[in-house]
Amino acid sequence: MKKKVVLGFSGGLDTSFCVKYLSEEKGYEVYTVTIDTGGFSPEELRSIEQRAYQLGAVQHITIDAVKPYYERVLKYLIFGNVLKNNTYPLSVSAERMTQALILVEKAQEIQADAIAHGSTGAGNDQVRFDMVFHVLAPEKEIITPIRDLRLSREAEVQYLKEHGVDVSAEKSAYSINKGIWGTSVGGKETLTSDQFLPESAFPHQVSRHEPEDVVLQFEKGEPVGLNDESYAHPVEVIRALNDKASAFGIGRDIHVGDTIIGIKGRVGFEAAGPLIILKAHHALEKHVLTKWQLMMKDQLAIFYGNWVHEGLLLDPVMRDIESFFISSQQRVTGKVLITLFPYRFQVNGIQSPYDLMQSKFGTYGEMNNAWTGEDVRGFSKIMANGLRIWYQTHPKQEAK
Repeated sequence: MKKKVVLGFSGGLDTSFCVKYLSEEKGYEVYTVTIDTGGFSPEELRSIEQRAYQLGAVQHITIDAVKPYYERVLKYLIFGNVLKNNTYPLSVSAERMTQALILVEKAQEIQADAIAHGSTGAGNDQVRFDMVFHVLAPEKEIITPIRDLRLSREAEVQYLKEHGVDVSAEKSAYSINKGIWGTSVGGKETLTSDQFLPESAFPHQVSRHEPEDVVLQFEKGEPVGLNDESYAHPVEVIRALNDKASAFGIGRDIHVGDTIIGIKGRVGFEAAGPLIILKAHHALEKHVLTKWQLMMKDQLAIFYGNWVHEGLLLDPVMRDIESFFISSQQRVTGKVLITLFPYRFQVNGIQSPYDLMQSKFGTYGEMNNAWTGEDVRGFSKIMANGLRIWYQTHPKQEAK
């Protein structure tokens, strides 16, 4: 009997090569799996399935993973206001974790001998997939034809053409990875340190020019409504906001960061909905959480985001941080008022029954209801006491 291999399949050049190579050169029964994390239309999914069978797949499986993707990862990125290097909403790295987990489930289900992915040897994804496979399916062989053979795109195209596969439209100027939490864009400009992507490289062009006010509703930290409409699941809010805000060209940037493999990397992205949600959520938190909750969350969020980026979602410490995040969100409920403009947005304010800035508690810089001037005089003296003692015992030390 032939050995079975489960292959994560996007329908692109790399994974198309993998199907043909694994079936014809290595003699595997290839089971292709397309995991939709919000980046495919129904037409695209049908086209990918057709392509898989044309290439020689024994069976093709399409999995709608948008809601599991949200529940496993995205929810906690929102709770933590996670932006890698204060810029990037971890669009691709969060996806890869979900895809790797599902590939393991499918490999176990069909009793596959191996799991394959189409990552090259030059990026982060190879590590993310491998890490999950090593942890959850150590008995299964990991096959990575593109990485192992050190293939160029030109070599892949040539191989497929020699095997009767039409790849005339495979090569494009930009590498695009779409998902509900943002679209990454790679091209010749992102290989430099000084160039920005042209307008045409982004998936959505600007079609709205007049400012528009929107209201984003949160309940216990999760987005549950947009304007006057409530949605059954947060992913529907993300989709609705993406559709509305991307028409303004909002959420475009280039992220520069440290790759898992130790070099600097640069990638463009468009993430209109995610960036607005993260900034709106953070604004609401600043009104309803204490200063020490906010401080602790900031520290844990940096760690959490880095671990997701590095492919370490399965680390038990991540469950501990998620528990803290869930606890911190119990009063993060309310509305955030936002204005959309071409290429930018503005958070105007919030409305929440848990707002700690309510006037009944006092007005900063104007009046207070909870203390007197004499109270503050004594408070300031006590607060300064430790420093006063230090400077009295170091008389030659000048204050700087």
